[in-house]
Amino acid sequence: MISDEQLNEYRLTGEKIRVIRDALESNDVIGIVIAWDDSQVMVRRPNRRVVKLDRNYMFQSNTEPRRNIFG
Repeated sequence: MISDEQLNEYRLTGEKIRVIRDALESNDVIGIVIAWDDSQVMVRRPNRRVVKLDRNYMFQSNTEPRRNIFG
C-alpha cells in the first residue's frame, strides 16, 4: 500500500502517476492525485474524469518505465 507521505508528495508536485491494476498496460490509469483516505485514492485523468482506485494497487511515477509486478 502506498504511504500518505508519497501520495502527498505526488499531490503537491502535480506529477502524473501510473496506477498499475493488472498485467495489461492498457488497463493502467494515468493522472494526478487529488485526494485519498484509508482505502481509496482519487485520481484525475487527462480527460478530467475522476476515478477512485484501491490503495493496494501499484502506484509509480509516469516518467519511470512500467514495472511488471505480475511476472
